[in-house]
Amino acid sequence: MVIFQRFLPFVRPYVHRLLLAGLLVTGVALINLTLVRLAGTLWDVITVQHDADKMTRSIGLFLGLVILQGLCSMGHSYLTAWVSQTVVADFRKHLFGHLQKLTVSFFARRRTGELLSRLMSDVTVIQSLVTEAPIDGVKQLVTFVGGITFLLLMNWRLCLLILVLLPLLVVVSKMFGRRLKSLSTSIQDHTAALSTLTEEVISGIRIVKSFVQTERERTRFADQVEQTLRLTLRRAGIMAVFIPVISLLTFSSATAVLWYGGRQVIDGMVTPGDLFAFVLFAGILIGPFSAAAKIFTQIKEAQGATQRVFEILDAKPEIDDRPDAQPLETIAGHVRMENVSFSYDTRHPVLVHLSFEAKPGELVAFVGPTGAGKTTVINLLHRFYDPTEGRLTIDGRDLRDVTLNSWYRQIALVPQETILFGGTILDNIRYGNREANEAAVVEASQAAHAHDFITNLPDGYHTVVGEKGVNLSGGQRQRIAIARAILKNPRILLLDEATSSLDTESERLVQEALQRLMEGRTTFVVAHRLSTIQRADRILVLDKGQLVEEGTHAQLMERNGLYHYLYTIRLNEPA
Repeated sequence: MVIFQRFLPFVRPYVHRLLLAGLLVTGVALINLTLVRLAGTLWDVITVQHDADKMTRSIGLFLGLVILQGLCSMGHSYLTAWVSQTVVADFRKHLFGHLQKLTVSFFARRRTGELLSRLMSDVTVIQSLVTEAPIDGVKQLVTFVGGITFLLLMNWRLCLLILVLLPLLVVVSKMFGRRLKSLSTSIQDHTAALSTLTEEVISGIRIVKSFVQTERERTRFADQVEQTLRLTLRRAGIMAVFIPVISLLTFSSATAVLWYGGRQVIDGMVTPGDLFAFVLFAGILIGPFSAAAKIFTQIKEAQGATQRVFEILDAKPEIDDRPDAQPLETIAGHVRMENVSFSYDTRHPVLVHLSFEAKPGELVAFVGPTGAGKTTVINLLHRFYDPTEGRLTIDGRDLRDVTLNSWYRQIALVPQETILFGGTILDNIRYGNREANEAAVVEASQAAHAHDFITNLPDGYHTVVGEKGVNLSGGQRQRIAIARAILKNPRILLLDEATSSLDTESERLVQEALQRLMEGRTTFVVAHRLSTIQRADRILVLDKGQLVEEGTHAQLMERNGLYHYLYTIRLNEPA
């Protein structure tokens, strides 16, 4: 019931179609019962009464009912399939939309393959249970109630032979059900792990080959497949016993009916047609019992999948709009970080009481050794995370008091790891400004010094970049990312190692483009090559999450401190 309750909002818009499908399937079940009773009557007309006219009328009625049953069956089959597929499509869109709302920290704790498995495989497991199973349940319920009613009216003693097996069926179902639930949950977990492993190996196939680990990954994959196979076979073994046991118990009832009813026919207490109909009714009742066993199995399988899916939906975004958050109008770009501390893990602080100010239009650079907290500052400025202590303000307003989307629209991020999507170059550059025309895209590409290499490609701006930009070099991907940021025309720029993948000449050209772009905009830069930040209005030197030096390039070089040390080392590094 918990499963149905949580899926009810997704089913409710189509409940009228489900009700119509339920009515049609009820008609199918009632017609099937009527056909069975009519078959018994027709048997007596042929073998006992020898009435040709009555036989013709009965056969005509029989054919008419068969046609009507076929029409009802077609109607409910289509409606059920339509609702089932539509509901699962709506649910997947809702689940994907919820994933989009979750913060970066959520994805940092989970693997991509696991989330893909929940979004696709687990939702499919639940699909038939919440839409198709109820309709099939209605059909089997009508069949069971109608069949028992006919049997009681025809011969209550024979009917009791069937009903006496019901408690035994319930006991057998419970006995098998507990084990099926446990195995089904384990299978879903192993399937998710298999998807995760596959995704990781395919994404990192170059590293796998380069480090000669293909055999190791093949072994890992084979081991995971074997574990999943063993669990699946164990479940198949239980199912191989479960369904036949249920069917055996039901057929045993039908056999007892045939033996006892045959004695009554011989004694003249029951007509051959009634016994024929009775045996058919008993056979029909196998359907509800078998269907109940199948639905029971589906429920046990779906319980594990449901738990995994709703674990995502129950996750709350750690960064979200406050109830009183207001949209942020066009900003000047005055940024302040006031006594900010932050940690991804409470045991290991990353930033400690950090404070700085960036005035509108300034270029502020972050410098420091690896692990100093530079990228974390960028993450806080972007509001991927909120400070553990202290606050960040924009034009005097706390970032937590403005809506996320209104803030994101006024900033542009060029990350250290360039992310491109599997479309064309044109689509990737227009990602932050879908309304931009091709001329604006070309202008942005020229500013990022990407236009020349793009036009030299076979399909120019319509070249497909491949998954994660695999068809382009690292430098080309980085320049496309910079063009994407330029086209967005932001008020604040966040450049995290934005020129790290460029050669010296390309870096010079891009720095010239960025210099023009940064005019009038507040810009924060993290750069590995210190030569790229010499023109910064202010350089903040971080070490172990603390601000240890601040000033211009010339001022910091005169102090002969950490900045001077880092700059001197980098100058001696090979280009």
